[in-house]
Amino acid sequence: MDLHLKDKVALITGGSRGIGKCIADCFAAEGADLGICARDSEVLNQAVTDLQKHGTTVIGIPTDVTESGATEAFVNGAVEQLGRLDALVCNVGGREGEGLEDSTDEDWMRTFDLNLFHAVRASRASIPHFRKSGGGSITIISSISGWKPAPSRAQYGATKAAEMFLAGAFAWELGEIGVRVNTVCPGSTMFEGGAWDRFRNDNPEGYERFADREFPTKRLGTPEEIADATVFLASDRASWVNGASIPVDGAQGRPNAF
Repeated sequence: MDLHLKDKVALITGGSRGIGKCIADCFAAEGADLGICARDSEVLNQAVTDLQKHGTTVIGIPTDVTESGATEAFVNGAVEQLGRLDALVCNVGGREGEGLEDSTDEDWMRTFDLNLFHAVRASRASIPHFRKSGGGSITIISSISGWKPAPSRAQYGATKAAEMFLAGAFAWELGEIGVRVNTVCPGSTMFEGGAWDRFRNDNPEGYERFADREFPTKRLGTPEEIADATVFLASDRASWVNGASIPVDGAQGRPNAF
């Protein structure tokens, strides 16, 4: 299926590793030019080199999305270099702190900054560029942790639930300028260096029990599977999908703690 992304421009926050890098790779394979950001300049530069194998233009801008003005500077700087904006993917996420008694206000605010507020800032900064391009799409990478509570880490799930609400609200607000807004909600996803990879290495028997219990197919998802859904959703081939939260979880259906 031709996703009609050749010569389009996509921006991906957190595009240097894991799910974000796979999303960037999928866009580039479809012929899109890319702007990606991450905090680690060395890892970011390597990702840019890797992604250029597809022959499209790829730029990387070191960015900490929790710093004042940094997310906006990434969006505006990337569009200035690439000339337009057609798709924005807000992929940065994470959490600070543990359970309620062991977490601070700062932990909660940091978690909201990483997830919800960075998506708000990136979306707001993108609006003038979408107007010039005649529309586009915003996709927020949320999580099934926003669907149902997990045994702990409420601050993370709360931000992911808020991202889903955000997409639905922004879909209405930005529809008049031709911008669709959706969330993709991954389940537990395996990639090298990620949390589940560390769990598998530290506790292989526990990992096997987890995969056997929680997934009909007895395995976790891959970043490529998340990327395929994300890039399709961002393309014009998904033109009637708007304000939706799409689980990509292999029927896992519920978040889990280790």
